Amino acid sequence: MSTRRIRGAAVTAALAAAVTACSAPGSGGSDDDASAGSVSIAVASEPDTLSPLLGYGKDGNSKIFDGLLARDAGLKLKPALAAALPKVTDGGRTYTYTLREGVEFSDGEPLTADDVVYTYETVLDAKTNNTFKSELDAVKEVRAEGDDRVVFTLKYPYAPFAARTVLPIVPEHLAGKQDPNTGSFNTKPVGTGPYVLTKWSKGEKLTFEANPRYWGGAPKVKSFTMAIVADDNVRATRLRSGDLDGAVLPPNLAATFKNDDGKRTYQARSYDFRAVTLPTAGKVTGDRAIRRALDAAVDREAMVDRILDGAGRPAYGPLPVDDPAFSTSVERPRDLGKAKRILDEAGWKPGGDGIRVKDGQRASFTLLYPSGDKVRQDHALAYASDAKKAGIDVRVESATWEVIEPRMKDTAVLAGFGSIGDPDFGLYTLLHSSLAGDGFNNMARYDNPAVDRALDDARRSQDPDERRSAYEKVQRALVQDPGYTFLTHIDHMYVLADRWDGLNTQLEPHEHGFASGPWWNIEDWQPKK
Repeated sequence: MSTRRIRGAAVTAALAAAVTACSAPGSGGSDDDASAGSVSIAVASEPDTLSPLLGYGKDGNSKIFDGLLARDAGLKLKPALAAALPKVTDGGRTYTYTLREGVEFSDGEPLTADDVVYTYETVLDAKTNNTFKSELDAVKEVRAEGDDRVVFTLKYPYAPFAARTVLPIVPEHLAGKQDPNTGSFNTKPVGTGPYVLTKWSKGEKLTFEANPRYWGGAPKVKSFTMAIVADDNVRATRLRSGDLDGAVLPPNLAATFKNDDGKRTYQARSYDFRAVTLPTAGKVTGDRAIRRALDAAVDREAMVDRILDGAGRPAYGPLPVDDPAFSTSVERPRDLGKAKRILDEAGWKPGGDGIRVKDGQRASFTLLYPSGDKVRQDHALAYASDAKKAGIDVRVESATWEVIEPRMKDTAVLAGFGSIGDPDFGLYTLLHSSLAGDGFNNMARYDNPAVDRALDDARRSQDPDERRSAYEKVQRALVQDPGYTFLTHIDHMYVLADRWDGLNTQLEPHEHGFASGPWWNIEDWQPKK
């Protein structure tokens, strides 16, 4: 264990003060720079925790923390807490990182290699209640070599491992004294990032101020608020009234700001897809013929056109059509005739009301979607309409996630998933049977041995052709034995007051709004002159 240098300096008084209400667009008073220095943004949901040990910020873009590496606008990996990209040796089994000099946590304590070791060991500890341990399955050991060097030893060569080291690093001297599952660090975090959390009003807003100790320099945006507004229409109304500077919005509502000269719309391509989980435990959804028929009956093109206003693409599987690993062989048009034939051959015969019946069981099931999410509601209703044309009755219901979670083991859900960086990042947690029912991992409890083998082969191979072949097997298997009905890949839409320069979007994962969006690099924004 290295010796940590103790710093006696107290946290700057500004960090302890609560953030005042953020300025509305154009209300900057006499100082335009001061106006631009405070931002208020509305997102649809808040995180359950702000601890990376439990999953917060694990894919990057946390404003409170930094990882060893980060991603630039084009998603290329770049050094963050590490001084350089890792040195890779032993045939891809050893990754060595040297830490950047002079980095401090916001409480004045220095970052050391022990903090990195603590973070990864705690994440991997079976007692820590997170659902992303499998993402670091390749890690055999992580150790410190002095204060500034960290060495990862892998069980097997894992081609995309470096991209996993965007995981934020937490301070051992604080988090290490607490239970990672229940400690106060989960809501009162301390990190090395450009901002510090000053207040969290659960269900209402989180407020942040610039971290004066940030190693990357002082941000021009000195404070910002993330308002939690679940309802899409309410976010749009508050943005239009000037109560907010920006918001994430569904395409149809973003379009209403098209002619607003004071606002600017940003459209981000994403890996984010909407799909219906079809639990194998369900009496109807557990029937493979039902699942195959639904896959054939759904009109993906119409959903993109009518629900997304063209801001998206049909989803023929979990990978978008422009991903290098996407298999063009799985692109398929709607085929209602095929859907009916599948059901006929499986013994599902039309009843008097047109809904199919087999052995006394009606082809009917409930589909849940989260309340206030207009895009998911519209997908659910369109899905139910398509299903009915094939003789399957889908009853759509809205509910809060507190109601949905205990029911999702045997009830269909209009869900959203999608990870950037490598096919392994999204497909393994979505489909591998070892993760069935592990929180939101493998929500459909999908179990296909051939898919498991292909996922394992792809994870352990460094040969690009072998990996591509394995993922093609996965995609083809999902057509023949679907555990989900994949609907659309959606583009993310954001509308902001046009008061800053330096804004852009990245290719985004499913998780968006809070960490992604044009504010992914808010520390780099500059006020317009």
